[in-house]
Amino acid sequence: MKQYLTPNSKVLYDELKKYLLDGVASSFHKASYEDYPIGMAYGKGPRLYDVDGNEYIDYIQGLGPMILGYSPEALNHVVIDQINKGSHFSTPTQDLLSLSKKLTEIIPCAEMVSYQNTGTEANLFAFRMARAYTGKDKIIKFEGQYHGWADEQKLSIDAEHLSQLGARNRPNKIIHSHGQLPITSNDIIVLPWNDTELLATTIERHKHEIAAVIMEPFMCDSGPILPKPGYLQSVRELTKTNDILLIFDEVITGFRVALGGAQAHYGVVPDLAVFAKAIAGGYPLSIIAGKKEIMTCGAHASGTFNANPISVAAALATINELEKPDTYDHLNEMSQMLVNGIKELGKKYNLCLFTDYVGSICILEFGIDRPLIDFRDCLMHIDYETYDKVVQMAKSYGVRLTPKRGRLYISKTHTASDIQKTLDVFDHVFANL
Repeated sequence: MKQYLTPNSKVLYDELKKYLLDGVASSFHKASYEDYPIGMAYGKGPRLYDVDGNEYIDYIQGLGPMILGYSPEALNHVVIDQINKGSHFSTPTQDLLSLSKKLTEIIPCAEMVSYQNTGTEANLFAFRMARAYTGKDKIIKFEGQYHGWADEQKLSIDAEHLSQLGARNRPNKIIHSHGQLPITSNDIIVLPWNDTELLATTIERHKHEIAAVIMEPFMCDSGPILPKPGYLQSVRELTKTNDILLIFDEVITGFRVALGGAQAHYGVVPDLAVFAKAIAGGYPLSIIAGKKEIMTCGAHASGTFNANPISVAAALATINELEKPDTYDHLNEMSQMLVNGIKELGKKYNLCLFTDYVGSICILEFGIDRPLIDFRDCLMHIDYETYDKVVQMAKSYGVRLTPKRGRLYISKTHTASDIQKTLDVFDHVFANL
């Protein structure tokens, strides 16, 4: 099996570092163990093509947004049409009405919606809205879950070792960036996820101060980790009976797990939910969806490019494609084929691994053969070193995987042939670990 050479990517990165902070536009664009990231020239369908002419079957999918694949004709057509009409008006449009109405029809918690451009911004607005509605300040978030890069959001999203997290019933609040104000963490309570008893105890102690509980309903940013059976239902009941809002961060799961998000898949409806990434098929757009009473509580957020006409047109086209009868059947079929193939290869090479999927999100973890429970479980049992080796080796043979996090994205354009080629690469990689 031929290995790729990528000298032009190194040249590109070396030049970028002279002018661009860290040589990348986002910290997610280069893994810590990489000497340089692969520079891409273009993408089409499930594939990317780098500046050296190499072809990759891609499972990063722009970190999630490209649910229709790269450069989908269905989006290209409407976006080009909107560009010809104008890119930004700073006023409502007919498309904005159509999109807002459609979102309230397909998302269970959405009686009304509001728009931002990124997941970070949308979660900031959800925090503000929860505090305005309840009159309380504290928000519970969970270890290993990422809700944005703002000061009070970027807490305990990662750790180098278990001891850094502190006691389970009173975790440390880990700051992740120079310049991040520690005082902004005062109103955030950090807990391990998937632990109903500890959450109930914490709510009982602080319920008169807690405005909301925010969580990924299917924890994707670390792990990924599935909710324990009944856990989401228990959290919903705990928050409801104690006058606390439940916020689902569906930036990753929204549209990927199901058209209505993880809340539709699991049948648990939050008070507020945040969607981004796949909502516009690769264009910047995020939404806050929720009950009308909460959405109209008087909290406000601004933004020049909110609901930009190009992103709105892309979102309508994305939803139109996802609503086609065979879309989610295809996504599930491709995910299942990939997961089943990895399981068989794990047995063939006697590797300890866990793999599963929900919708178009697949899980791949080494060092463990069962579902993870929480982020502490990740630190104790995941073999990150082997996973990183697999990522690097697979990339050199034309399969691109998400670094560190065992989260693989399927797009509507992945085919059985793509999955089989990917499994052939895994076969070669597993044999050479």
